[in-house]
Amino acid sequence: MSEPDVRARRRRRFAAAVAGIASAVLGAGIGELVAAFIAPGASPFAVIGSALIDFAPPWAKETAISLFGTNDKTALLVGIGIVLVAIAAVAGILQLSLPPLGLVVMVLFGAAGVTAAMTRANAGPLDWLPSAVAGALAAVALGMLIARVPGRAHVPSAAYGERLSRPQGTSDADAGGAVQRRTFLAWAAGTAAVGVLAAVGSSLARAGARAGTAIREAVKLPVPASTAAPVPAGAELAIAGLAPVITPNEQFYRIDTALLVPQINPADWSLRIHGLVQNEVTLTWDELLALPLEESVTTLTCVSNEVGGELIGNALWLGYPIRNLLAQAVPNAEADMVLSRSIDGFTASSPIEALTDARNAILAVGMNGQPLPAEHGFPVRMVVPGLYGYVSATKWVTELEVTRFSDATSYWTDRGWSPRGPIKLESRIDVPRKSQGLKAGQSVIAGVAWQQGVGVSGVEVQVDDGAWQPATLATPISDDTWVQWMIPWEATVGDHLLRCRATSATGELQTEDVTGVIPDGATGWHERYITVFE
Repeated sequence: MSEPDVRARRRRRFAAAVAGIASAVLGAGIGELVAAFIAPGASPFAVIGSALIDFAPPWAKETAISLFGTNDKTALLVGIGIVLVAIAAVAGILQLSLPPLGLVVMVLFGAAGVTAAMTRANAGPLDWLPSAVAGALAAVALGMLIARVPGRAHVPSAAYGERLSRPQGTSDADAGGAVQRRTFLAWAAGTAAVGVLAAVGSSLARAGARAGTAIREAVKLPVPASTAAPVPAGAELAIAGLAPVITPNEQFYRIDTALLVPQINPADWSLRIHGLVQNEVTLTWDELLALPLEESVTTLTCVSNEVGGELIGNALWLGYPIRNLLAQAVPNAEADMVLSRSIDGFTASSPIEALTDARNAILAVGMNGQPLPAEHGFPVRMVVPGLYGYVSATKWVTELEVTRFSDATSYWTDRGWSPRGPIKLESRIDVPRKSQGLKAGQSVIAGVAWQQGVGVSGVEVQVDDGAWQPATLATPISDDTWVQWMIPWEATVGDHLLRCRATSATGELQTEDVTGVIPDGATGWHERYITVFE
């Protein structure tokens, strides 16, 4: 093959890849727009992303959280977009050289979305439609654009199996009546532009729907029947860079499996308590708000929180004790677990004693004086002190099934995690930070420590393998919350290794043994390397 023919072939393949990408953008954009109006929970990106989350092995989930933290969902959607672009480019090339394989790829991609949508919990009757439209439109657009690739003859659809051939040295203009590059690029750009505009329209439609209802903003929380004691004056050490004792809602960590935050009208919400009970209980939103709600301050921790990690937060919650509702249901004696279920199908396995003892395990409706943010479970979520969130903190909760660990499993226990998940004793250094450019002289080492349900009695700090020194503890709010600590430090020029360890209220010393987050939470002493300058 001559050099001009090689260059012409490369140009055709590149144009085919562009055609595939433009077609996929069109299909995805229109699919998102259809979802916004017909089936808001069935966005093609969201259903495929949710399926990937469900089928991902634990190590993949932990890698994503380790790399991206609370931006893991954004990273997943970006990753899906990159993969879609790559697949679309390949589909375009296949359609050019081996038709109709490219069309088959587009249809299969849409079919994958349909399957993911219809196998979700609580799938609606039209949830298949957005992905089906996306795949079908992408295939149609790809066929139209490939027919306009410069240098490719217009071949009737019935003759797709025939290969294009032409003599060496012929120009694009002589290749079976192919259109000019500018015309092709105009078609490709127009196709992609329609997809982008449709995606923007879907975002506006979703935003408009949320703004139009303003459901959450209209909620007026009742006055608590029991208020939490004021935060002690000595609970906040007021050290720059130290995590505040109460975490603002907008800074509270979010780790869950929902790519699209469920939008629930409280008027349609209800909670069903059933299973191994003598009395099945159903509770509506109005009935819940009419109960004597209680305030409590509780620290929540994600099991994916690595040693020194930030997947932890402390808030003032408003809710109703779950133990009172279970008392109405009267669990059978053989029951030892409550399987909570979210509206999106997520499940968590809580030991029944954690929901029936004296701790402040609640159905929460308020967070830091406001209705729950949508991202944190509006209208109702569970808050259970002393357990990692994956076995207790179910958001958008709609069901409590009283059962047994031997009879039922939950979302994360099905994926290799421990079924019970009690909080482990941990501590963390917040300041000094690695990047703050610490200067020699009088400084401070400070952080937080926690073991919800038990409490912390002390924290010690070690500098450069020296003696362990006791830190000063702030006044804890309760045993269910973290506590701040600090110790003065005369920082000298050079590199330093700082460590911390906590002692629980029962005398347990935080273990030095380093373990990962799987299967029931990380352990080890938090270390921080600091460089001090003159």
